[in-house]
Amino acid sequence: MSIVTLTMNPAIDIATTAGHVAPTDKTRCTTPRFDPGGGGINVARTIAALEEPVTAIFPAGGPPGRLLEQLVRDAAIPMRPIPVSGHTRESFAVTAADTGSQYRFVLPGPRLTAPEVHRCLAEVERAAQECRYVVASGSLPPGVPVTFYQSLADLLKDLGVPLVLDTSGAALRAVRRGVHLIKPSVRELADYAGHPLPDDESRIAAARELVEQGVSEIVVVSMGPDGTLAVTRDDAHWIASIEVPVRSGIGAGDAQVSGIVVGLARGYPLDAAVRLGIAAATAALVTPGTGPGRPDRIAELFHQLTARPDGGRGQLAVPL
Repeated sequence: MSIVTLTMNPAIDIATTAGHVAPTDKTRCTTPRFDPGGGGINVARTIAALEEPVTAIFPAGGPPGRLLEQLVRDAAIPMRPIPVSGHTRESFAVTAADTGSQYRFVLPGPRLTAPEVHRCLAEVERAAQECRYVVASGSLPPGVPVTFYQSLADLLKDLGVPLVLDTSGAALRAVRRGVHLIKPSVRELADYAGHPLPDDESRIAAARELVEQGVSEIVVVSMGPDGTLAVTRDDAHWIASIEVPVRSGIGAGDAQVSGIVVGLARGYPLDAAVRLGIAAATAALVTPGTGPGRPDRIAELFHQLTARPDGGRGQLAVPL
């Protein structure tokens, strides 16, 4: 296998539409769409769409857990589910047809026991013996220590397998060393830094601090329509986004991680890997629910980025 993904807090993502959403009133919805969800599973779906070998590891429990496994199976993604006693969570998104606004409801997930957490790490350790990258993405459910991702980073460092991490809040703040690439949004990076990051200069400084402290070798900061910053110890650059009409924003950040790690696994330079990530994220924006973008559309957008006179790489407003 080339890439392993870990989703500690997976979900069944339910997406639907309604004519109008208002408090108190019953909201009549259209037939729902069910997708396997949670950060790492979303990442695995786009990696599979890009035809790179991938295996998804995740805890699953109760009837929702069995449905999640079936949805992952239907997506033709090899998986290693870890049975847990709690019920896998569900997430619900409703798009109001009259305004185009999307309302998202996210449940906390089941409480995992210490042995269940240990089994998740043990399964990653087994899978990592034959993979090139591990991607851990998403929140931590109740019962999982906030230091879990640091434990994962230490484990993979000992095995010589690079970790790509996409998380936020306390789980991100608890990471102190050993990650290959972290992909926070600008909001998540500001939360980590503890102060606003209003411009390129402050964002680069916050990202480079993570690099210099040894938290991560690479920090990729997603800024939505404002593009993406890629920062290493010696370099920082900005790559512009592509404007498209948005059908659903759910999973676009996960798709960006997918494109980046596929690019790295294929030996692309960081610039090109980030462009592939932007292409995958942009393609995901025009798909319903959390579905990955079409492979042909991702390829078209990637070509569009690389065909720009500057290769999609913009000029920074601050000196490096």
